[in-house]
Amino acid sequence: MQAPTVVIDRDDMRRTLVRIAHEIIEKNPDGSLALVGIHRRGAHLARRIHALTSELLDTDVPLGYVDISFYRDDLAIRPSAPVVHATQLDFPIDGRTIVIVDDVLYTGRTVRAAIDEIFDYGRPARVQLAALVDRGHRELPIRPDYVGKNLPTSQSQRVNVRVQEIDGRDEVTIGPATEPRRQAA
Repeated sequence: MQAPTVVIDRDDMRRTLVRIAHEIIEKNPDGSLALVGIHRRGAHLARRIHALTSELLDTDVPLGYVDISFYRDDLAIRPSAPVVHATQLDFPIDGRTIVIVDDVLYTGRTVRAAIDEIFDYGRPARVQLAALVDRGHRELPIRPDYVGKNLPTSQSQRVNVRVQEIDGRDEVTIGPATEPRRQAA
């Protein structure tokens, strides 16, 4: 079996998140911005982007988290019960520009679930998407507004994002998938 290849290392990840933070600020000068990370790794990336955007704007940008476990369209066919994390949206959603932050954009189904959950809390003016990695293979018409790295992949590959807070290091690797992809019924 081929060893995974590191495509983003710690320094690359830091630079990428700084660039994404700057792009978010440039595209949203009106100040009605909030960041929402998707649990698990997207939440940690959102926390980092939050620190950067708050520093750049010299104001605290609202930050929240969503757990899309029960909003997934494949919940009934998943082999095990989901590990649930807390959704935390402690600010008004209505009228804001919400930037969803995720680690890897693949089929678009995770982002769709996050959008569904956010709309259960209110009606944002706009929803944007920031993804550290866009690996293609979309099944839904979802496109990121901010991308760290476009990584063309085959479906027989897996993109792994590791963050210091969970995994003890920051990196993105690409390697062979360890299990075949499940198809929705």
